Amino acid sequence: MNDDDMRELLGRSKTIAVVGFSAQTHKPSFFVSKYMQSQGYRILPINPALAGRPSGLMGEIAYPDIDAARQATGLEIDIVNVFRRAEHTPLVAKQAVHAKAGVLWLQQGIVSEEAAKIASNAGLQVIMDLCLKLEHQRLM
Repeated sequence: MNDDDMRELLGRSKTIAVVGFSAQTHKPSFFVSKYMQSQGYRILPINPALAGRPSGLMGEIAYPDIDAARQATGLEIDIVNVFRRAEHTPLVAKQAVHAKAGVLWLQQGIVSEEAAKIASNAGLQVIMDLCLKLEHQRLM
């Protein structure tokens, strides 16, 4: 994806489900989410261990999975931002497809051709091995 397409994607997106979210403030999933929330995006923290509890992000509780977040909020999910090891991402890709998300975004250091194939075959855009926060800062 070129910079213009990425800028357009970030500009039109509003809701980000963060799979593998941690409420620990020193973890990348927390500070990336906090930054994106500060830029006006709605963050839906996804972590079964935190489900139903406050996430530490202003006004957001955690959800056990993408579908539960979508059902509870009634929101369309634009980006599924993934902070899970590569071997877990095919299942996340299937959940993103089921939720009719627009983009499967695997954070920096995460690459899964299997997850990419699942998502792209269903019409989702796929971004791998890039940090959402860094790309947003660079382009927006």
